[in-house]
Amino acid sequence: MNRRQLLPTMAALAAMGFLTACSREPEAPPAPPIDRSQALQVLAAEGKGFTVGTMMAANTVYVLFDPQCPHCANLWQASQPLLRQARFVWLPVSMLNAKSLPQGAAILTAADPVQAMAEHEKSLIAGQGGISASASIPDEVKAAIEHNTALLNRLGGDAVPYIVARDPQGGARSVGGAMPTAQLAAFIGLTGAN
Repeated sequence: MNRRQLLPTMAALAAMGFLTACSREPEAPPAPPIDRSQALQVLAAEGKGFTVGTMMAANTVYVLFDPQCPHCANLWQASQPLLRQARFVWLPVSMLNAKSLPQGAAILTAADPVQAMAEHEKSLIAGQGGISASASIPDEVKAAIEHNTALLNRLGGDAVPYIVARDPQGGARSVGGAMPTAQLAAFIGLTGAN
């Protein structure tokens, strides 16, 4: 059957409901951007991560990080001297490569996420790629990391680490990128930090 003969046949089959095709699902409309004034509240309510530092600190800092990001590892190291004065909530995202999601899941589901993160970041800084992680990820953990990634996008973040902290006027300030300890202390509003 040539093409000229095939077209009427296909049209007839389609009209009778015999022809179907696969297509992409329409993409859901993007979630609205998060207003800067609501960033801290949204991250506290919707973000899934782990906390390190002083639990009752006046300063809570949210860090969206990709486990494969060496700059995130440097920020982890820079934050360590500030843990007596601030509370950091580390929220894994998956945006850099195929290892990001499994490693983020391994850190989140570890018996001690802080220890797992410390081990992971030490390995990453040493150029060893981070901790090993299973490709088998519980659905709820995968969904949580994907939601963290969506939060990063809604915040307008296009790079990691992405830091969100309270500004002096009570709102929120954010910045993408790592920084040394003294600069981080100033950014999150700590005075007299070394």
